[in-house]
Amino acid sequence: MNRYAPHMDLRQLKSFVAVVDAGTFTDAATVLGLTQASVSRSVAALEAALGVRLLQRSTRHVALTAVGSQVLDGARRVLDEVAHLHRIASQSLTELRIGYAWSALGKHTRRVQKSWAAQHPGLPLVFVQSNSLTAGLAEGTADVAVVRKAIDDARFETALLGTERRYGVVATDNPLARKRSLKLADLARYSLAVDDRTGTTTLDLWQPGKAPAVVRNTHSVDEWLTLIAAGQAVGMTSEATASLNPRPGVAYRAVADAPPIAVWLAWWKDQPPQHLTDLITLACDAYRV
Repeated sequence: MNRYAPHMDLRQLKSFVAVVDAGTFTDAATVLGLTQASVSRSVAALEAALGVRLLQRSTRHVALTAVGSQVLDGARRVLDEVAHLHRIASQSLTELRIGYAWSALGKHTRRVQKSWAAQHPGLPLVFVQSNSLTAGLAEGTADVAVVRKAIDDARFETALLGTERRYGVVATDNPLARKRSLKLADLARYSLAVDDRTGTTTLDLWQPGKAPAVVRNTHSVDEWLTLIAAGQAVGMTSEATASLNPRPGVAYRAVADAPPIAVWLAWWKDQPPQHLTDLITLACDAYRV
């Protein structure tokens, strides 16, 4: 064995998985909070350490090689095991971390925090943003997670907290901003900005043949709002976003004929956090008000 051969590390594995999930190095860098160059170097270093090409690169997207597909499965398992170790260690920490992809618990966030602090003064409730499918739960950055898309993973347990109305989101100089409420048909005339990773808006909300013709994919709330404020698209979201993300140039209007959004709390089935029942009760009470 060559003792001078390149070695792999967790940062390289995280970068590789993020590129595959996000589709491009640029989007992966946004998710990881790193530069595109740093992500590119990490993936190149992983390929050098393994001595194989993992990704086929082009100017627009990346694709897995045959070997890359096999390595991806192993990389996910390694990262899951490391996250599991972090969860074990986190039991000794003095805070309960709630992950969320966007908007936390909306207008209920502060109320739940204050009620929790009154009941558990020695265990702060901390909200941690993570734009992943499990809002940081699988990655080990959160003990529980607020999710608005069903998690199809047997490792996790969920509890329904309540529902939220859907709001249309338009530029303030858009004619729709002058309406008190909107309908799905109003939004269908425009390009639709969506986050197809953690967002709750899909074309299935519209009847066949009546959905928006153009969809613009975004990767963060800020990018999504910037696109809408510029009049380049409209959006639809939960009332939680309207509550926590006011933005100059953006108007939120309730969509009268859109179904509500379910909000769940998720946690690891084999390792529920302490005082989980108290947290679920507080959150459910807040949504009932």
